[in-house]
This record gives sequence, C-alpha cells and structure tokens, in this order.
Amino acid sequence: MFKLLRYISIFLIIACLLFACHAWAPTELKRPPLKVEFVSFIGEYPGIIAQKKGFFKAQGVDVELIHKRYTQLEQANFNAGKYDGITLSLGSFILLSATNPDIQSVIVMDESTGADVVVAQSQIKTVADLKGKKVGANLGGFSEVFVTEMLKSANLTSDDLNLLKLEASEIPQHLKNNVIQAGHTWEPYLYEAIKSGGHIVFSSKQTPGLILDIIVFRGDTIRDRPEDIRAFVRGWLQASAYWKANVQEGNAIVSKALKIPSNTLYLEGVNLTDLAENQKLFQSSNPNSIYKTAKIYADFFIRSGNVTRIPELKSLFNSSFLNPPS
Repeated sequence: MFKLLRYISIFLIIACLLFACHAWAPTELKRPPLKVEFVSFIGEYPGIIAQKKGFFKAQGVDVELIHKRYTQLEQANFNAGKYDGITLSLGSFILLSATNPDIQSVIVMDESTGADVVVAQSQIKTVADLKGKKVGANLGGFSEVFVTEMLKSANLTSDDLNLLKLEASEIPQHLKNNVIQAGHTWEPYLYEAIKSGGHIVFSSKQTPGLILDIIVFRGDTIRDRPEDIRAFVRGWLQASAYWKANVQEGNAIVSKALKIPSNTLYLEGVNLTDLAENQKLFQSSNPNSIYKTAKIYADFFIRSGNVTRIPELKSLFNSSFLNPPS
C-alpha cells in the first residue's frame, strides 16, 4: 500500500513539473502581417496573384494588401506609419524622400513600355496640336515629367499650354466634359476614355526607361523585419513570372479581386521586371540604372521648385533583398 502511495506521489510530482515546464515555456509571438498599400496600375497587381495563389505564405510571410484609389492621401498615411510598404512610381518616391528620407525602394515592379499614355479628344491629331489646350496630369510627380518629355518631342514647353492637376482616374470624365482636351492616364481609365471617343497621341513606348514603378518600405520595417521583406520580394517575383506564363488565369484573378472587367487588363505596354532585370537596374555602373533615372527626376523637381533638396540617391535604394541571405 505504501509502495503504491509512493508511486502515485512520484507520478503527481512528475506531472506537476511537466505542466510547470509547459506553462512557462516561451511562446513564439506571431508577427503581424506586412501591410502594403497599392493603387490602380497593372504593374502593381502581381501582389494580388501572390496573395490568391499563396505565394507569400509559401515564402513564409503574412501580407495584408490594401487597395486604394488616390495616391497622394496614401503617401501621407504611409509617412504616418499606417502601412509598412507602398507602391510608387519612381518620381513619386523621389518626391516623398524629400520629406521622409528614412524609406527605401527594395524592388522594381515594372517598367512602363506603352501603358502610360496621353489620350486626347478626336480633333487633337498630334502632340503639336496641344498648343494652347488644357492638359490634365498629376502635377508635381512623375506624370509632369512624362508630359514634359512628350512636349519636348514637339518642341513645346509647359508654357505653351494649360496644365491642370488631375489624377489618372479623373481624365476620362474631364475629357468627355471638355474640361481638358488631353490627359495622362492608364488602364483601366484609358478604356473609358477611348470608349468616349478619345485616342492616344503619346505613350511611354517613346520614353524608354523613364517610368519605373517600385515597392518602398519604411526604414523601421526594413531594420526590424528584413527576412519578411526578403520573403515578400520572392513571393512578388514568383507571382510576376506566374502571370506572364498564365495570362488569362492571372487576369481572371485580378479581375475578380478588384471587380474590374478583365478586358481592361493588358500586360502589353508594361514589363513586369524579373530578378535578373532588377539586379541590373540596381547596379550603379549600369548606364540604364535606376540611379540614373532617379537623378532625372531629382533634377527636374529641384529645378521646378517642388523640393529644395533630396537625400543622397544611393541611400534610397536597397538591393540586398534581391539576393539570397548571406
């Protein structure tokens, strides 16, 4: 009987110790998802495919994508810490860095090779016909640089016409109502403008390398969560490659997620940049590097008085996430 009691006592002591060890074992804290905001350009949509196909999860990172329509407000929210990352045109990124230097671009999503256009009313046949007309563009950003390059092709300057500050999404309606006679836009808004009688007079095919779209993360996120960002980049590149290889399926995924017609989704005119292309773009010795294009924007914005100074360009780009961990 005493032996039995002794065995029971030993068993209870061991059980208590095991329970105590389990109770005091440190639990791994689940990291919050990376919050990344994007707007409405086709080069930003691989993230949707990565999310729906499980590519981010497979790479080991939880991602929350936030789709918004207006870029300016979301840049303020990004600065305020509402998002970890944001998709931006290179020009918008350079402007943003003037007020928030603790940000870095980690990947080039795409190069516009015809997707950005200036669409005009039917009576405007050439760029030269824009003289004296009203043209809509998102002034103070990459849109203004793009329109300036267009005007150069016809020996015009911004002084030769009336530039109105408009978002790409506003162009079709303003064109239809004759508030403007031409404007800078892209799909899905181009589809609306063409349907109302507009036509393309200039495209980014004529400005190779000028319009790059990138993903930018806050400095504190880069310092605190480098492996999550590395996994995010891998998942993004995987989705880009998948979409290019499975266009119809990719279009269907994006169309369903954003509730937009699939016939407004065209990969023509946009190059979803792959890993090798990204690595080249981030090489400062490359004559077509992102640093060279960034300087075009920086010089334009300083010259036009949009900003007075910009951080050292090399501090704004971080290519380490394109490489395997060391």
